[in-house]
Amino acid sequence: MHMAVTPAWRKSSYCANQTCVEVADRAHDGIAVRDAKELDGSVLSFERETWAAFVGGIKAGRFDRQ
Repeated sequence: MHMAVTPAWRKSSYCANQTCVEVADRAHDGIAVRDAKELDGSVLSFERETWAAFVGGIKAGRFDRQ
């Protein structure tokens, strides 16, 4: 029997007021992301490598507005 494990959600370190995302590690499914205001809403899933590239891009300023 395989039991579902509830992910341990954590808020983004850049969270300001209620405009936050939450992220959770999933043992076999990679990374999950959701809107902190919509806890029962949609969840996006990413492979670990894809998520790491995205976070790396953020840290490098690739998505900053000019």
